[in-house]
Amino acid sequence: MTDVYKQLAERLDQLPQGYPATDSGVELKILQKIFTSEDAEMALKLKCLPETADAIADRLGEPVEDTRTTLDKMAEKGQIESSTHKGQQVYMLAPFVVGIYEYQVYRLDRELVELFEEYFPVLSKSLGGYEPAIARTIPINTNLKQDSQIQPYENLTQMLESAKSFNVIDCVCRKERAIMGKPCDHSLEVCLNFSQEKGVYDYFLRGGRIISKAEAFKVIAQAEAEGLIHNVFYNTKEGHGTVCNCCSCCCEVIRAAKEYGAIHTFAKSNYLALIDSDECTACGVCADERCQMDAISVEDDIYQVMNTLCIGCGVCTISCPADAIKLIPRPEAEQDIPPDDFVDWSIKRAENRGIKLEV
Repeated sequence: MTDVYKQLAERLDQLPQGYPATDSGVELKILQKIFTSEDAEMALKLKCLPETADAIADRLGEPVEDTRTTLDKMAEKGQIESSTHKGQQVYMLAPFVVGIYEYQVYRLDRELVELFEEYFPVLSKSLGGYEPAIARTIPINTNLKQDSQIQPYENLTQMLESAKSFNVIDCVCRKERAIMGKPCDHSLEVCLNFSQEKGVYDYFLRGGRIISKAEAFKVIAQAEAEGLIHNVFYNTKEGHGTVCNCCSCCCEVIRAAKEYGAIHTFAKSNYLALIDSDECTACGVCADERCQMDAISVEDDIYQVMNTLCIGCGVCTISCPADAIKLIPRPEAEQDIPPDDFVDWSIKRAENRGIKLEV
């Protein structure tokens, strides 16, 4: 039985995100918690590219309906990825993060989160140790410098306006921290999934609610009011389908960067906050209440942004009573241009990890 979990762990570690082995074997205990041995065996038979149930059944020589039933049950348990693509339901092997662990959001218990926290320092080094970064910070557009030309991959409004299906779920990070006795005061139901196709959540909904475009924008507005950071998955120019609204006290990608130096868990936006010292009234709201990255310093009532720590989220800009903070483009040499799409991202990430990308 242990062998199948070891095989699955090794397979997950061959994905661009990684799933590194430990001396304690905690990564195997996590898989044993989530998968039965039969489910683990089935997961090993899936490809890293989406396939229909018919294609999988044909490849495995199994009845289609039996295969579809097994896959749907595994998807419901958050063990694999399932989505609607061009009107067809497809299935594939999911990475552990972002993927299998996040899919456990409505199945979390104390045992699983304790195992995850034990594994987190090791996992962080894999997730955040290689470029391109997993996620990408998207700036709040309200207070951008007026002559700035924002790119489509940094324009959340444009992403949501062009989408046709929306699903909102609870934040797995906040749920985990609450189970660990370290809750925060931010909203729980803030993670958005969206798609350019209509009705993609009609066949399968792992949890949460199907919502309208108007409701999706309300979620975003509430997140911005609370000072949460928009992070999209993945760090690409095209193909975005998830935006999380993150806080540094709970978010896995931010915690990994701040606590373990895993700087490539998420990419900074191509903007920096700038405080106009002539307009600033030294109220301290930006530093004390808004900045999640401790990127604003104060000396003699003069507030300044530390560019090396600023991630260009814009959270500080919309709450300044004096309207003294704007987002400005980073110097061109410091700007990060993401991979074109998920395939491009996967190839570059695999190359940097020194692994052969399997499909």
